[in-house]
Amino acid sequence: MKLTMQLQLLPTADHKAQLLETMERFNEAATFAAKAGFEHKVYGQVAIHGLAYREIRERFGLSAQMAVRAIAKAVECFQRDKTVCPTFKPRGAICYDQRVLSFKGLTAVSLWAMTGRLLIPFVCGGYQKERQGRIKGQADLVYRGGKFYLLCTIELPEGSPIEPTDVIGVDLGIVNVATDSTGEVFSGAEVQRNRRRRATARKQHQRKGSKRAKRKLKQMAGRQRRFQAKTNHEISKKLVAKAKALGVGIAMEDLSGIRDRVEPTVGRRFRRQFGNWGFAQLGLFVEYKAKLAGVPVIQVDPRNSSRTCSKCGHCEKGNRPDQATFRCRHCGYSTNADLNAAENLRIRGLGHLVNGPEKSPVGPVLPVRRTERQSPLL
Repeated sequence: MKLTMQLQLLPTADHKAQLLETMERFNEAATFAAKAGFEHKVYGQVAIHGLAYREIRERFGLSAQMAVRAIAKAVECFQRDKTVCPTFKPRGAICYDQRVLSFKGLTAVSLWAMTGRLLIPFVCGGYQKERQGRIKGQADLVYRGGKFYLLCTIELPEGSPIEPTDVIGVDLGIVNVATDSTGEVFSGAEVQRNRRRRATARKQHQRKGSKRAKRKLKQMAGRQRRFQAKTNHEISKKLVAKAKALGVGIAMEDLSGIRDRVEPTVGRRFRRQFGNWGFAQLGLFVEYKAKLAGVPVIQVDPRNSSRTCSKCGHCEKGNRPDQATFRCRHCGYSTNADLNAAENLRIRGLGHLVNGPEKSPVGPVLPVRRTERQSPLL
């Protein structure tokens, strides 16, 4: 299994200037290669190499391998879209391979630059040190927030797959980030508090508009994103560890396209909360951690999981009187709404294990009223 590991470089002032010059030359060469291919309507590595390689070497002063990497950057863009000629930012990422990059022990890396090889130290924690021996293939040099980072590809073995006879259902939401069918609730209160605090601070500094306020905004950039990623890492780690300990799988909601379906129904008061909902990132973290642990993850249809009684199967909109409460109008069963939804997801996950995805139960489908202006009951 391939993952990305980040290492922060610690270049001197002189090395920093040389790396920035190398980035600018490299991206100029990549833009030149893209224009040459676009004008001649050729988009492959070999064809663009024949058109641009010699001129890239002469005009931009890149080494042979760096010229090849610059052409490859243009080709990767054409693989996604051949209708637009890409133009790369001066300080865009450089893709290094083993011919122009080598690690020197556990503390330094040798990188090609316009002036020759640079030996640059880097910092890493215990997590990175344990996995340095698994670095394979290419690495991207990126410049972000005035610092250089090396994004390395590592290969980790997947865990021995377990054969589950049961699953844990996981309901995702905004008020509660996740609720599993065992009854554990991961509250979203701290995430919401952090969002409100960051949004208020940004608004105040933006209104002020002074140089000091702009410096402060720059310092604050990314803090909310990093806090949310940290929270999602912690939640996903606990879910996978629990599933592995119990020898069961994990049933997650397949929320593909939910923003397009639900966003028209979200009132202005809840727009920021809904827009910042990190369900996709949490699902991604659960999936890759589960692969490493050998825990199967099942994507199930979430339709009406919050309106269906997990005891009798009765589905009705009135079963959900408010965000936190589920009360079945047929059998009278009452519980926390997220816990009831998680149990329904568990039932559907079990159906997936026994019958396959085609016959997994989803319950009756109710129409969505697009005109409702209220907070989604997630």
